[in-house]
Amino acid sequence: MKHRYGLIAILLIIILFVQSASSYVYGETSPEDTQAILQKTLSIVEIDHEITRISEQQTQLAKQHETLSAQLLQQEKEIHIQQDRAGAVVRSYYTGERDSLLMTVLGARSFKDLFVLYDYYQIIIGKDQAVLDKYQTRYNELQHTSDRIRQTSMELTEMKTNLENQRTRVALLQKEVDKQITASGDAAAIQKLMNELTLYWENVGIYEVKRYFKALASAMQNLPDFVQKQNGAISTTGTTYTIRIGQDELNTFLRSQNEIFNDFAFTFDQDKITASGKRDQLQLRIEGHYTVENEPQNSIRFHVDKLVFNQLELPDTTRRMLEKEFDLGFYPQKILSFVRATDVSTDEGVLEVKLAISF
Repeated sequence: MKHRYGLIAILLIIILFVQSASSYVYGETSPEDTQAILQKTLSIVEIDHEITRISEQQTQLAKQHETLSAQLLQQEKEIHIQQDRAGAVVRSYYTGERDSLLMTVLGARSFKDLFVLYDYYQIIIGKDQAVLDKYQTRYNELQHTSDRIRQTSMELTEMKTNLENQRTRVALLQKEVDKQITASGDAAAIQKLMNELTLYWENVGIYEVKRYFKALASAMQNLPDFVQKQNGAISTTGTTYTIRIGQDELNTFLRSQNEIFNDFAFTFDQDKITASGKRDQLQLRIEGHYTVENEPQNSIRFHVDKLVFNQLELPDTTRRMLEKEFDLGFYPQKILSFVRATDVSTDEGVLEVKLAISF
């Protein structure tokens, strides 16, 4: 069924482009105009998915906020009880009640009485400490819950703004598409192509794109072992280490990890990484760059700057979603445990990572 959708979509694209090219002679829709409509259609589909994701996250976060608020009320009640008990303990020390208890122990008339009184004294002091510790624990829990509520409130506000922005974005894109369809002179054919493209993307396209990203993420987990086995891949100058990976070596490594990369290749240019390939009806191109990240741990993180599927560029929402779902970075400390990455760069055919000893 998936291949059927793919063939239908591709055939319709070819047919429409041929029709568009001949229509263009008579002043109607050009292939470039059709491409622009399809581009915006795919963006609308993906931004709609982002709106759904944000809405679901907003609902979950709102429930979490409600649960935390209920916990806060309960913790406030508990801390008032513990506060009263802790206050009584503190007052007893302040007024000297515990001092008089200690004097009683020290005034024992025999060793037997001394040991008995001292045991009682230890029990009382131990209970005092337990009361104070419990109060401190409840207070810390209260502060932690309060901080989480503030955090969820900020996230909800941010999500609300993001949701409104994405809805505005979709509305503007839809308005542009509607205007271009009306001016095309063949609205029915373009609408049909848009529907087929949407069907193909949602039933085949997105899963194929994710398949590549999943394979890349899996392969990157094994990259440290590959680098360690490469002669000359790691060099040192004083306390500075350098890792150099050539694009040919990387492509050989990837193809050893998964046959999906037999028709897929990385190229390194100055401050730019491109990964592209073609298989069956799928054409995919990924453009991005690496940065050094220290949170949550030191790593070389890959950022997707451009993602093109069958000559149609996907929106930033899809790029962010894929970055979040699949980790395409790697971790130098898996190569040398005593170092941390300080810089990363790419030049023609080479990826270079600078490392410093981590104290």
